[in-house]
Amino acid sequence: MGASGWSYYVAYQPDLGRALDELRKKVFDEGDYWWAEPHELGKSAADCPNRPRTEEELWSSESVQECGTHSILDVREVVPTRSKATLCTVVPLREDEILAAAGVVKLTRAHVGVIEDLANERWLGRCAVLHDDAGNPSEIYFWGFSGD
Repeated sequence: MGASGWSYYVAYQPDLGRALDELRKKVFDEGDYWWAEPHELGKSAADCPNRPRTEEELWSSESVQECGTHSILDVREVVPTRSKATLCTVVPLREDEILAAAGVVKLTRAHVGVIEDLANERWLGRCAVLHDDAGNPSEIYFWGFSGD
């Protein structure tokens, strides 16, 4: 199947780990991921009435472990720096990365296109705080690519 890109916007909150956990729960509950068990391309888990009811059940499948879900479910925690990153983690953009890519320190949605290439490793997500026109944090952007 190959890797798939994914991206999500969520309301800002200072705790990036909590924001990730809440987003993962929402995506899982809505079935907004690819479920490897039926091996049906183009369908989301929401299309399958017998999809797993818990993440533990989902990840107990060898097929899911090998192929992933092609969604935010493939990353599990936010780590503070790239040096602490392992597979299935999310690394927030550093200020120097933001400045080099966008030429500003406070990103907005208008900058998303110039930061997307900063998620360049499979199974490693990125996140960035986006600001409103007044410079206040307004949302968090999570993105990456995963799956096989």
